Amino acid sequence: MKFGRIRRVLGAGLVGILAAGLIAGCSDSDDPAGDGELEKSTLNIGALPIPYSAPVYLAQQKGFFKEEGLTVKTEVFAGGAAALPKLLGGNIDVMVSNHVTAISTTAKGNKLRILAEIDLGVEKELPVLVAKDSPIRTPADLKGKKIALNTLRNLGELTVTSALATAGVDVKKDDVQFVEMPFPGMVAALEKKSVDAIWVAEPFLTDAQKKLGARPVLDSLSGATKDLPLDGYVATDAFVKKNPKTVAAFKRAIGRAQALAAQDRNAVVNILPSFAKIDKNTASSIVIGPFVTSTSETRLQRVADLMLQYGFLQQKFDIKTVL
Repeated sequence: MKFGRIRRVLGAGLVGILAAGLIAGCSDSDDPAGDGELEKSTLNIGALPIPYSAPVYLAQQKGFFKEEGLTVKTEVFAGGAAALPKLLGGNIDVMVSNHVTAISTTAKGNKLRILAEIDLGVEKELPVLVAKDSPIRTPADLKGKKIALNTLRNLGELTVTSALATAGVDVKKDDVQFVEMPFPGMVAALEKKSVDAIWVAEPFLTDAQKKLGARPVLDSLSGATKDLPLDGYVATDAFVKKNPKTVAAFKRAIGRAQALAAQDRNAVVNILPSFAKIDKNTASSIVIGPFVTSTSETRLQRVADLMLQYGFLQQKFDIKTVL
């Protein structure tokens, strides 16, 4: 199946079918409510100011959480690095996270569980940009250059390293330097030439292009990273084991929201300004990859295998560990 953005609003019947697909990928503990009270009726969810947190807000707006007996409180974090300690400390119950974080955190001894996938990466969604007047024209020109990433040893570094390798550039041998920098500061850094290039996500990607005329020199979601699963909803293993009915209720509600996001881009665009620092005009023009309505062990294993290939893991990681 070729994934793409579905812009037409379909009937409620298909929403149910798509949501059922996501739920079907869950464990036996996801049986519908009715055999007892939820262990925890209030969920604290850590969101990120990116399009892929939209289903959380759609589930709230449409009453999907409420129908499952859940009261959801959201907190928007600047990035996964800020939200993770809150998750591990029990201050939040579920967070939106990229899969690299979930896998690496588990490999280091803090076991997380991926409750459901959110999206797949698409071309031009996570490019490496340079200034309009930069002499850098091709991936080969990034040799010896400084590239800003939002978090080191995470999704950005992994996908850029892989895409550069596809283009014939070895990060270590060719002295490519990665610098950690929050997304909101990247446009200014590129303008001041304190970095040579930036790996950037929406809505900061569109901002860089509009303000600076920044142009892409590398697509980090190409080659081995094409259609790579990017984000999911994660919780600690301890939380999942202690609250199986609550987790099942969350999965059912978020499954319906994922189905809605998958079929109606406008639903995502319209809700973005409510939690992300982005206006509706910008929201309507940004690149948004496909939302998925199932969780695939095969897809997710690709992420772990890529991490092993480029030294982000020391040994092979079985993705079933976090499902």
